[in-house]
Amino acid sequence: MPVYLDDRKLAKQLLAGDTRAFDRFFDDNFARLYRFSLARIGDDPEGAREIAQSTLTRAVRKLHTYRAESAMFTWLCAICRNEISDWLKRQGRYREHIVLVEDYPEVQAAVDSLQAPVADSPERNYQRVEALRLIQVALDRLPPKYGDVLEWKYVEGHSVKEISTRLDIGAEATQSLLARAKRAFAEVYGALNTAVPTHDGLAKS
Repeated sequence: MPVYLDDRKLAKQLLAGDTRAFDRFFDDNFARLYRFSLARIGDDPEGAREIAQSTLTRAVRKLHTYRAESAMFTWLCAICRNEISDWLKRQGRYREHIVLVEDYPEVQAAVDSLQAPVADSPERNYQRVEALRLIQVALDRLPPKYGDVLEWKYVEGHSVKEISTRLDIGAEATQSLLARAKRAFAEVYGALNTAVPTHDGLAKS
């Protein structure tokens, strides 16, 4: 099992109360956790900021449990998922995870809108929320392993080698699994996207 030495060193510095290490920890991870959260809760920037902050706060309290057997950000994502679940329950709603796959032409517009500021146009905001909802629905229809490998590769940024190690399969088999997951996602998302009503209630052509 790999050990992430740089992340382990950072964890030790944080546990020792190193303020510069804390600044680095916050600066390196807050924006990434914000985007990770926003992709899962929809169009709620304030909620995403709250979740990112609470994730980092909880992580600092749990640093003594970090063994550097996974990347620091992967460990933070696991904490963040729990924070998201808690936040959604407080809001009276619950959603499974969303994966944004940036190399799919079908969802590039959704990714761009996610990263952009909230638009003034109600129509633009509707399109953004609807695109994210479709991504969610598409992923819910995929086999769980497909959703996992897409998230590890495109959201958490793991290499094929790291995913292979996690799944305990060869690199070629991992590449094949990713290819199947991409095709399945594109097919489901494309079918949904052509059947969704537009903002004025008319079906897309």
